[in-house]
Amino acid sequence: MKASDVQWGILGPGTIAKAFAHGVAQAQAGRVVALGSRSAERAQAFADELKLESPTIHAGYDALLADNAVHAVYIATPHPFHARWAIAAANAGKHVFVEKPAGLNRPEVMAMTEAARVNGTFFLEAFKDRCHPQLHRLVELLKDDVIGQARMMDVSFGFGGAWFEPDHRLFNKDLAGGAILDVGGYGVEYARAIAGAITDQPFADPVDVRGVGHLGETGIDEHAAATLRFASGFVAEVATGIRVQLDNAAVIYGSEGRIVIADPWLNDRENAVTSTIEVHRNGEDPVTHTVEADYSAFGYEALAAATAIADGQTECEHMSWDDSLGQAGTLDAWRKQIGLTYPQETPAGFASPIHRRPLVKAKDAPMQYGKVQGLDKPIAKLIMGCDNQQSFSHAAVMFDHYWELGGNAFDTAHIYGGGLQEKLLGQWIQSRGVRDETVVIAKGIHTPFNAPQHLTWQLDISLNNLQTDRADVYLMHRDNPDIPAGEFIDVLHDLVEAGRIGVFGGSNWSLERIAEANAYAEKNGKHKMSALSNNFSLARMVKPVWNGCVAASDPDSVKYLTDHQLANFAWSSQARGYFVSRDSMGMQTAWEADGPFISEDNAKRRERAFELADHYKVNAINIAAAYVLNQAFPSFALIGPRRLMEVTTSMPALSLKLTEQELAYLDLQADTPS
Repeated sequence: MKASDVQWGILGPGTIAKAFAHGVAQAQAGRVVALGSRSAERAQAFADELKLESPTIHAGYDALLADNAVHAVYIATPHPFHARWAIAAANAGKHVFVEKPAGLNRPEVMAMTEAARVNGTFFLEAFKDRCHPQLHRLVELLKDDVIGQARMMDVSFGFGGAWFEPDHRLFNKDLAGGAILDVGGYGVEYARAIAGAITDQPFADPVDVRGVGHLGETGIDEHAAATLRFASGFVAEVATGIRVQLDNAAVIYGSEGRIVIADPWLNDRENAVTSTIEVHRNGEDPVTHTVEADYSAFGYEALAAATAIADGQTECEHMSWDDSLGQAGTLDAWRKQIGLTYPQETPAGFASPIHRRPLVKAKDAPMQYGKVQGLDKPIAKLIMGCDNQQSFSHAAVMFDHYWELGGNAFDTAHIYGGGLQEKLLGQWIQSRGVRDETVVIAKGIHTPFNAPQHLTWQLDISLNNLQTDRADVYLMHRDNPDIPAGEFIDVLHDLVEAGRIGVFGGSNWSLERIAEANAYAEKNGKHKMSALSNNFSLARMVKPVWNGCVAASDPDSVKYLTDHQLANFAWSSQARGYFVSRDSMGMQTAWEADGPFISEDNAKRRERAFELADHYKVNAINIAAAYVLNQAFPSFALIGPRRLMEVTTSMPALSLKLTEQELAYLDLQADTPS
């Protein structure tokens, strides 16, 4: 296939889509063969105006995605609908070129790129300047140090003035209006590209974002500014507005001068525009670099997308998936600074998954389940750790994905995020209406509050955060050996009898203390501890990850757990990234040389994990997780994914049935795996 052979469908034929269609024709970047619109009349008028060659008109977006003639879809709907249709397009096997912003936030972009990854389809966010020779020439000049070391920049994009239409998409909060998402993103992506160029990278993400802005009467940002600070020391000032005309220019300041780009946004929607880059070196006359163009900026971006698609690529060299994720994360940080949250980012407005279908377990869901003594619910063998979600949007995207893969168990704690993680989980459960099917694992009484008198009040707070009257599993987060174990049992027994908790146990409790507690319970007719949550991993923990951590990977612990069929919810089940790199030194990118899993024995275990991974055609992390899941006692693995890919790539562990010989080989107890 050649770029000129790509057959495009346009989803949302509006004003910006006209510029894209012009660009396709101008750059010979394929052909528009189909239009999808809620109004067939509007789509036909679009086709007539652009003199398109008999495109198929679809009165609806689903019909366009079902059109076998369409190879790739250009999405130009209002912002809140980008993610839904980009995911639907990828699931239909279509390549996706989506208008900026790709999604309302980073979690949406994460879901979009994960759909492309799973389906092997192309995905690109439409920032036209990234594909234009002007920016490419600017990067060359910066790498040639024409102004010495680049240190700061000013960049702006703003338009309007007295103009105000409350129902227009730009002012409509329900349509994610406002300056930051609509045009402020240009300044951000430009600054990120420049910050990357000066460190010889395609982009860089800021390490600090400070933003201010004015929220107008409709609740959206009418003008805003942000300061971005990068790890290199580079600082960018970004300004935007939809009711204020700005310079719409970029100036980069260096140790030996400055660069002025008078027209970085190249907004002519039909014509190729010759642009200039002015270099002002200290004490010298300015030098103007003229950049010729063959197409409009829209033509260049259409050609970049079509070329990558024709070459079988899933990403574009000018703006990768990670670039779009960093872009969205920066805009999230800016909006957070000015207090702007869209309805679609709240539990009420995000009450169903991003694909807008009901939340159900997929028919081919890979999840497997286990049981814990005393609990009548099956528990997913891979348990979602709720300890690093940053917002409801992030939590909902992660939890929905996990649920659809068959997951039903969530582990959280009173101390995680000062209660934020419990609140996010509770909001998600309520918004999805899945409390009865969900296994909630709550933890409390962490040091220094690990005493029986702290159990009830901390549980009250946790249940309030979780918006539920009962924790299915309650774990004491730390032990206090100075207090007789029976005193904990007395309180926990009463909480079970009151229906506040289902079953209980200890996290980071020694087996001796578990035995003491259960002996007391049996003697006094009390409920016993039926669960443990200690570190358990193929890699032995040689140093505590945190103070008070306890592992249960040694042979005596395994025998005790097996003999008593005591369930263990293994934290750091994959040794916190230890099995990602085959090179024993390579893992120092994540751990120092004296880290918690660094030892000669663990290096041998890791090498054997990679050996079996090659045999089973999986990743070594899957072998490490399968080691945990294939124990002779009820063994569950806690996972703490931050990205959807980390959930998906954990699933193959469930299908691995390691033999006793293979388990022994991995743990250095046998010389061969068979």
